[in-house]
Amino acid sequence: MVYILIIIAVVAVIYGPHLWAKHVINRYNQKEYFSGNGLELARLVLNEKNLNAVSVEKTAVGDHYNPLTKVVGLTDARCGKRTLTAVVVAAHEVGHAIQDQANYRPLHTRTRLVVSAAKFERIGALLIMAVPVLAAITRVPATGFLLFLGGLATLCIPLVVHLLTLPVEFDASFNRALPLLVSGNYIPKEDLPAAKKILWACALTYVANALVGLLNVWRWIRILRR
Repeated sequence: MVYILIIIAVVAVIYGPHLWAKHVINRYNQKEYFSGNGLELARLVLNEKNLNAVSVEKTAVGDHYNPLTKVVGLTDARCGKRTLTAVVVAAHEVGHAIQDQANYRPLHTRTRLVVSAAKFERIGALLIMAVPVLAAITRVPATGFLLFLGGLATLCIPLVVHLLTLPVEFDASFNRALPLLVSGNYIPKEDLPAAKKILWACALTYVANALVGLLNVWRWIRILRR
């Protein structure tokens, strides 16, 4: 019974933030009442902040900001609407562009690490696939260390990226997007509490990813200890 309760608690801690974030974002993405949608708001704010070099594009891979291409990518299904979620999520992504303009170091560090992580993940995956073959052929004990390196590359490096992402996302939500929404009169004052919930949802999505990454690393360590 105790183990069942522990499992339930772990699942709640890991997947709870993601489910709550999804619920909040969907809840405020139903009623359309603004004069413009999220895509239009993003362009408007970027122009007002003299970020004319940053473009706004529709994307199918999720709302994001790419510091390398200077593109705010927004999904039409979410930010193409005239809802509170559309406007707030767009403001959050514009917050990343504002971070970039201000040379916010954690954003640039994360960007460099993401580029490197993709390479290390591929190397790690190759090691995991190759080590059993090498062990069978050479019977060398050191292959266990190579397996450890493979797991480290495929699991720990993405975890570091997720952990580094957390301050970047919270800063984009509450130090960039929220003041922008408050001072710019883009949304009614009575909608600010709901907007804060959406900004929390944007940030907590990455908290959930970090927790999943921690779980994967823990599982990998348990496998290696057997």
